[in-house]
Amino acid sequence: MSTIPTAQHDAVSGADDAELDARFAPIFERIATGSIEREQNRELAYDAVRWLKEAGFTALRVPKRYGGSGATLPQFFRLLTRLGEADSNLPQILRLNSGFIESRLESDDEALRERWLPKIAAGETVGAAISERTASTHNSVTLAADKSGNGWWLNGEKYYSTGTLYADWIDVAAHDGADDVRVVVRADAPGVARIDDWDGFGQRLTASGTTRFDSVYVSDDQLLVRYKASEPRRNTSLTAFYQTVHLATLTGIARAVLRDGVAFAQSHTRTFGVPGRSSPRDNPLVHRVVGRLASLAYSAESITASVARSLENAYQARLAGRANTDTYIALDIEAYQAQQIVIEQVLEAATLVFEVGGASATSETRRLDRHWRNARVLASHNPAIQREAAVGNFHLNGAASNERFSLAHSPSELERVATDSAVAVNG
Repeated sequence: MSTIPTAQHDAVSGADDAELDARFAPIFERIATGSIEREQNRELAYDAVRWLKEAGFTALRVPKRYGGSGATLPQFFRLLTRLGEADSNLPQILRLNSGFIESRLESDDEALRERWLPKIAAGETVGAAISERTASTHNSVTLAADKSGNGWWLNGEKYYSTGTLYADWIDVAAHDGADDVRVVVRADAPGVARIDDWDGFGQRLTASGTTRFDSVYVSDDQLLVRYKASEPRRNTSLTAFYQTVHLATLTGIARAVLRDGVAFAQSHTRTFGVPGRSSPRDNPLVHRVVGRLASLAYSAESITASVARSLENAYQARLAGRANTDTYIALDIEAYQAQQIVIEQVLEAATLVFEVGGASATSETRRLDRHWRNARVLASHNPAIQREAAVGNFHLNGAASNERFSLAHSPSELERVATDSAVAVNG
């Protein structure tokens, strides 16, 4: 008999695909309609996030017993890909919220599920304050006990705080002088400052900037977990899950590239290098370009869907008590291998799309460049070169033969999994 709490079984009951599509398709269309204007004006996507909250998108993976949709992982990532097609900023804005839900589903702590999952089902979301600008200052945020013995005080600064400007709660990595601690604080609590100083050339609306904590009060029930940085590997799917969020977002960009390339060719009235009035849609060379764009998008989507199925299989194995360390190492390897291919394919598509129309395709009014910029920034978050080395090391020597690139994640390493920066490699 399984010893997994009933709440976790509820999480895989699934939702109806047709109902989910009918519920979210109009919202995705609405989000896509304003994506270029938001990009041009650097207008943060508050309205879009609100629409997603109200429709229950931010609670897709929350089990039905807590008020969510109970979507499976393949369902979740399929819809996340469609959201990435509408606006690639949105899946990244909600990335930590999605991982926060997944962390609760993996946990055996029913009290934490009962406390947090109904909040998310009600439309509240969680942002990230986990990473700092350099590895040398990692976890410099301090958590000090109140002298009265009631509660704690949080002080310090984090960067790459993706989603925090849009969130109701902030998941913070701190240190109490002895242990690493994860706490959750209200985003609007006294002493919290959220600063939109993200200066990346892509994913501009994710608000992945600074969050400061100046004597922010934390009650005992806002503490999530306490651990030693030296604790051994945890069996978890979170590494692969967070990477697959990026894969789905990149795949959404590939779909958007195909969509915009087709729209340009269908509406344009002049083909480069062809005198007189002509249409790109009738040009065999443009046919080849669009055919390649469609193939790249298909491949990226197929690969991402395959990883999503593997995540679901691992989740089901966990519920049945069949998952072990090898299960999660295999999952990590699959996600890393997928990353190498999807990144290259999406960047190729985002460059190739300009061949449908020559110089006219570079018009600022179309903002086709946003697809490459967004894909390039996403590709830098969990550096592919590091993951590729881990894959090679695994196949050559086994997962744990090289400590630097092994797949044995300590809790402190899992903090960095949740970040949206390349700080672990680039400093």
